[in-house]
Amino acid sequence: MNDFLEKTYYHNTVLEWGKAAAIILGALLLAKALYWFFNITVKKLTSKTESRLDDILVDKVEEPVVFAVAIYGVWLGLNSLHFPDDKAVHNWIERGYYILIVFNITWLFARLVDAIIEEYLVPFVESSEGSLDDQLLPILRKGIRFTIWCVGIIVGLDNAGYDVTTILAGLGIGGLAFALAAQDTVKNFIGGVTIFIDKPFKLNQRVQVAGFDGTVREIGIRSTRIETLDGRIVTIPNAEIANKGICNVTSEPNRKVVNTIGLTYDTTHEQMVVAMDVLKSMPTLVEGIEEKVIVNFAEFGSYSMNITFIFYIKSDTDIPTVQSAVNLKTLEKFNALGLDFAFPTQTIYTKNS
Repeated sequence: MNDFLEKTYYHNTVLEWGKAAAIILGALLLAKALYWFFNITVKKLTSKTESRLDDILVDKVEEPVVFAVAIYGVWLGLNSLHFPDDKAVHNWIERGYYILIVFNITWLFARLVDAIIEEYLVPFVESSEGSLDDQLLPILRKGIRFTIWCVGIIVGLDNAGYDVTTILAGLGIGGLAFALAAQDTVKNFIGGVTIFIDKPFKLNQRVQVAGFDGTVREIGIRSTRIETLDGRIVTIPNAEIANKGICNVTSEPNRKVVNTIGLTYDTTHEQMVVAMDVLKSMPTLVEGIEEKVIVNFAEFGSYSMNITFIFYIKSDTDIPTVQSAVNLKTLEKFNALGLDFAFPTQTIYTKNS
C-alpha cells in the first residue's frame, strides 16, 4: 500500500494528489454546507425581522461567500502540488487566484449596491409623482453596475501583475476604431439623451411616431419600445425618433371631432334651425364633451344640405365611447323630429314630345 502511495505521477506522489483532491473536495463540501446554512437557518432568522434589508443582503451575500470558500479550497489544493517549473506554475496559480478573488469581491460589492438600490431607491422612485426618475433608474442601475465591474477588472488585472496601462492604451485605440464602426449606436445614444432632455413623451403615454401609433412602454439609451394599438411591441431606434415628428396623443387637452351631417332637400327652414339647435344642445345631453361646440349650415351639397358639427371630447374620458354616445343621441333626436339623412340620389326629368 505504501509503495502505491509513493508512486509518482506528473511529479507528485499518489498521496500528494490525494491530499490535494481531499482539500478541494472538502472546500466544495464546505461551500455546499454554507449554502445550505444560509438557506435553512440564516434566511429563516432574517425573515422574522421587520426590515427587508437583511433579507436582501443575505440573498445577495450568500453566493459570493460560498464561491470564496470554493476558490480558496482549490487554491490550497493546487498549491500543495509540485510541478517541474514550480515557481512559474505557482505564479500562474497565484495570478488566477487573485483575479478570482477580485472578481468575487466585485461581484459581492455590485450585489450589495444593487440590494441598497432595491430597498431604498426603488420604493422612493415608485412613490414619486414624476416619471423621469422611473425612466432614469434602470439606466442608473446598469451604469453603476458597469462602473463597478470595470473598476474590479482593472484592479484584478493589476494585482495579477498585468500592465494595466498598456491594456488601457490598447483599448483606447481599439475603442476609437470601434466608435468609428458604431456610428449608428452613437447616434442612438445621442437620440436617447435628447429624448430625456426634451421629454417629448413619458412612459405609458400614447404617441404617434415613425409611422407607429401606440403606448410607450420603455425608454432606453439605444431604443424606445412602443406597444401598438394591436398589442405588438415595436422597438424604434432613438436616432429615428429624434429625427421624426412626434405626436403626443396623451398630452392633448381634448379630442376634436368634426362631423358633416347631410339632410335631404325636403328639409324646411324651420327643421334646419331645429336640427342645429339639437346639435348645439349636445353637451347637456351627453356627458364627456365640452360646452364649446361649433354648428353651422355649411353648404348646399350635390344631394344634401350639409351641417358641420364640431365638438370636443374631454381627455379624461373614454373617447370612443363618448363619440358613439354623441352619434347615437344625434340619430335618436333627428329620428324623433322626422329629420331625414340624405344619401346619394339622382332625379331624372323627362320631357314629353
